[in-house]
Order: sequence, then structure tokens, then C-alpha cells
Amino acid sequence: MLKWDLFCYGEPMKTTIQPVKGTRDFYPEKMAVRTWLYAKARQVSELYGYQEWEGPFLERIDLYAAKSGEELVKEQAFVFTDRGGDFITLRPELTPTLARMVAQRQRDLIYPLRWWSFGPFWRYERPQKGRTREFFQWNIDLIGVDTPEADAELIAVAASFLESVGLTPDQVHILVNNRRLVDAFLGELGIPEDMRRKVFQLIDRQDKLAADEWADYAREIGLTDAQLMEMKRILSNQDGWKLSEELLRVFAVLDAMNLSGYVRYDPKIVRGLDYYTGTVFEARSVGQEGRAVLGGGRYDNLVADVGGEPLSGVGFAMGDVMIGVVLESEGLLPANLLVPAPVLVTVFDETQIADSFSLAAELRRQGMKVICYPEAAKLPKQLKYADRVGCRFVVIVGPDEKANGQITVKDLFERSQITLNLAEAGDHIRRKLASVAAV
Repeated sequence: MLKWDLFCYGEPMKTTIQPVKGTRDFYPEKMAVRTWLYAKARQVSELYGYQEWEGPFLERIDLYAAKSGEELVKEQAFVFTDRGGDFITLRPELTPTLARMVAQRQRDLIYPLRWWSFGPFWRYERPQKGRTREFFQWNIDLIGVDTPEADAELIAVAASFLESVGLTPDQVHILVNNRRLVDAFLGELGIPEDMRRKVFQLIDRQDKLAADEWADYAREIGLTDAQLMEMKRILSNQDGWKLSEELLRVFAVLDAMNLSGYVRYDPKIVRGLDYYTGTVFEARSVGQEGRAVLGGGRYDNLVADVGGEPLSGVGFAMGDVMIGVVLESEGLLPANLLVPAPVLVTVFDETQIADSFSLAAELRRQGMKVICYPEAAKLPKQLKYADRVGCRFVVIVGPDEKANGQITVKDLFERSQITLNLAEAGDHIRRKLASVAAV
């Protein structure tokens, strides 16, 4: 009998069912990190005036066939047929959905658009450290303006995010290049246009192959030894950006915003051969592994490719997996993410359960997050629970406090306690919490 039959007919499974390969179980400690990243993405996006949006998790596969490339459609997308026979996919990326939605209401929208989103995506890839088949991703785009200053704004958003989570320019660089600049270099080398896509792929692979393998690959795609020599010179020239009017303007804006410390020119960054047409950028951790944590660039043709009128845009995406790996390795994940509430109201005995729930409700009305212990138990047990889940304050109301209209507040961090009336106790707790938040 198949496992599906066992499930359908209600026979018990004797082994624990494992999660689907490449997915993650978000226990509270993992969910707290995801929620924190989402909050940081929201904070930075809104700081720059971007609006949140979302698209469907299911799309027709032909949306991606229009632009995303054969590898994604045939190898990385989770594709199935629905009951009507249409080919549907769990979305592997968001930019085609963005283009489709803009195209549908292109004449009604107010430009430039500043949109951002944070949601789930799926790709059929080999799971490994920093890469899963199901992941969450922050996407942010500026659409309807074609200027280097718009490119600079998106790079600035990326830098502001890195700054907001505590990553410094010594830990992460944003590497910047321009596809039109690279195309001009290739023209000077006499490389024909029908060969340039392969050369872009060659450039993209320089850091991924040994030097002799990379040279062999260059000759294999048709470069002469003289062209290969010039290619090496171009890819090692750190001043090449000064020949690009676009990059000169990008770096000028970042300098004006005091964010250029994060940014480096890198002639080897070409990215997204199916998307990008101008400035491209990628944030990488500094060190031997050089993990890419986000990437993006300018795209000029995407809306037209899904049925709309030509419309330029620039944007980037950041997955939650790799940024989480980098933040954890740098010790930058906040230590208090798992604290469910800073205040625990105890239950003195069976006769005072209702009083404890009433007190907890009143403290919540005063704006505090509060746990009420759900049963009568010995005080040491309740204190131990409060300590283990990270509560700072434990509120106790015994017969004496109740008779005097007071409550006792124990501060587990400072190992102190004070007895106050309810209004004073609420102010006391709020002041203590505010002083911690301000640090």
C-alpha cells in the first residue's frame, strides 16, 4: 500500500514524516530571525518612501519563459499542470510578476513607482549552506525613471540596510559595475555582438574557475590570446569606472549621502544576463568565501517583454538565508529576539487566578506585552519559567498586596524588587523598558 493510501485511509504512520527536502521548519527561534529581517527591510524601505506590495505565489510558467532564461524555466522552477491543463509554477523570482502587474495598469500608475515586497519563493536547486529550495526574499524596485541617480538610490537603500543590521564596510562590500561600460570595452576588443553574451558569462566565471581553466574557457568560446590578454587587463583595472558617465554620477550621489564607504567598483560584476542592461551591483561579505547577500541592477526591457510599453526600472533582491548566515557568522543577530514578553504576572493561588488575569489585562491596556501564568503553581516554578523565556519583570500579587491595593515587581535582571500601587508599577516598568530600548 502506498504512503498516500495510508494517509487517505487513516492508518497511523509509524515514523515521523520528514519535511520536504530544501525547506525549513520555522521554530520560534528561526521565525524570530525571519520576522526581524522583515521588520528591517520594512524600516529601510519606508525610510526611502517605498510602498509595500505583493503578487501571487503561483504564476503561469510562460511568464518566466518570456524573460527569465531557459535554465530557470527548465531546471529550477517547480512546474506542474493544474486541472485545466495549464502549466503553473511556484514563483522562483518576483521581477516578472512585478513587470506583469505594472503592464496591466501601466497607464493608471503614478511614476516613478517605489515598491517593495518580502515573501516566499521556490527553486529546485541542490540544498547547501546558504541555499534552500524554499526561501524568503526582499525585493525593492524603482520604476519609471532612467537615470544614474535612480541607480544610486537603490544602492543607497542596500547600504542603509547593511548599516541598519550592524554590518560595516569592513564586513560587506557592495560591488558595482555597468553593463554598458563592459559592452564598450568588448567593442574596443573587436568582439562581435553575437559573441558578447558568452564573454559576459566568461567574466562572471573568473572568480569561480582556476586561472588556467578560465583561460581555456576563453579560448573555447573564441577569444584570441591578444583579446584574452586585454580582457585580463580590463578586469584588473580598478579605475575603469571613471570612463563611465553613469558610474561617475552614481558614485557622486553615494558620496553626497555618506554611503560610498560600502561601495567598490568591480569590473567582474555583470549579473543577470537575461535582465540587466546598465548599472549592476552585488553585496558580498568580505573574506575568503565572499558570500553574495544581495544583488540587482537596471533593467530597461522587462515591462515590454510581458506585453506592456517600454519602461525602465532598477531594483535588487536579498534572500533571507544567506544574509542570515552572514549575520550569524559576524555575531550580529540580536540576542533578545526570542523574548515573548518582558512581563510575567504570577498566580499566587487558585483563589486569585481571576485577579492575575485581570491585572495582566490592565498592564496590556497600558501598552505592555504581558504573559499571565496559566495556572496556580509554586512561585519558584513561575520564576524559573520567567527566567527561561527571558522575561525581565515578574509581577506578584499576594494577599497582603491585594489588601493594600499594591503589586510587587521583581526585576530579574537587576535582582531587585519593589512594591508599588498599580499605576506606579506600570510607570516603573515602562521607564525601565524604555531605558533598555534607548541603549
